[in-house]
Amino acid sequence: MAYPSVDALQKILADTVFSYAVDKKKAAGRALGTIVEIITFYALDSWGYRESIAIERSIPEYANPVLTHNVEFSLHPVLNNLNIELQDMPLPITASKIRNARLSNNTVPVVRTPSTQLLSRDHLLRNACIIEETATGFQVANLHSYHKAATPANLAKVVLTDLYRHPFAIVECKRVGVEEGARKGPQTIEKAKQGAYVARSISSLQKIRFRNGDIGGVLHHEDDSITCQLYKDILKEILASDSRSLLEGFILTIGIVSNHGNWFTSGNQNKEMKVLSQSYDWLLFLTDDALAQFITDTLLEPSRDMEPIRDAFLRSYTGKRQKNCFTKVQIDLEADRRLRRYFSSRTSDIDAWFSLITPHNSAISELRTELNLLQQKNWNTILNL
Repeated sequence: MAYPSVDALQKILADTVFSYAVDKKKAAGRALGTIVEIITFYALDSWGYRESIAIERSIPEYANPVLTHNVEFSLHPVLNNLNIELQDMPLPITASKIRNARLSNNTVPVVRTPSTQLLSRDHLLRNACIIEETATGFQVANLHSYHKAATPANLAKVVLTDLYRHPFAIVECKRVGVEEGARKGPQTIEKAKQGAYVARSISSLQKIRFRNGDIGGVLHHEDDSITCQLYKDILKEILASDSRSLLEGFILTIGIVSNHGNWFTSGNQNKEMKVLSQSYDWLLFLTDDALAQFITDTLLEPSRDMEPIRDAFLRSYTGKRQKNCFTKVQIDLEADRRLRRYFSSRTSDIDAWFSLITPHNSAISELRTELNLLQQKNWNTILNL
């Protein structure tokens, strides 16, 4: 790592970018949390899950819809894809303009049409932009390219994806900063418990503890029969299945944790890490070296190709009231292009950015295999849609 620690990187950001803030280190810490989310989003994108992603959706608890939980990212079954080209369309590209431009034979009732913008006049891109909510789920728009040229003028290529309301996987990011002079952040255990509760509450496959300490799984079927056996065995059966009884309601839970003396490592787990590792199906630790490399490459010592990323970051943190153009939800268009290029060209390196906590003796490639199994199922047939 080029810098002695992530804490040293945070101090550099605090002294340079956030010098205007009353608590400049805390402001830098919040920005680091945003960076962890951005790394997670573009890693998922580079792995091939772009069309399945929804951002900050409210996910109900299993069989208890009165309680919902917002999650950073959810991956949903794709029911339909539609590629459209928007020519000579002046900015902004709004949800209303996209709905008017598409040729749709959708017979599913629409329940809400949000007034979102896929691309604003000042080239602010909205990732996983929701176009409409339907009875079965929602439709998102992803901008695949945008060109402003004489012929044709303002050509935008957009992919519209109908997603099922219930995700097959969720991904949450947990990061807690360390206050000056403290050994660890005061909210660490609270964040760990919150993440653990969500991970254990939203899937039809419920975890229990056996007498010998093993983790068991319980699955209640439509005919009121119950399957109870080792969790890993039921999980394996679900992933290999095309049965609606097994798949409907199931969610693979993935946690991304970071920071770096606070959460410790895979070989040195504190209480908080143990709580999370026994709750999520997969728990990944974003390493200090990975975070330092990303910040160095894109913010502190960017090449000319990376400068639009740094510029978007700096425009977002000036101490003045303005739109943030460097988040997982909204990001500067040119910064988005460079980030996608950065991640797609480093897929194998980015896999190594994550240290695997749970499950033991596994690899990131196995997580991607499980997600691929879920993403590639014929969900229209399984869900009888």
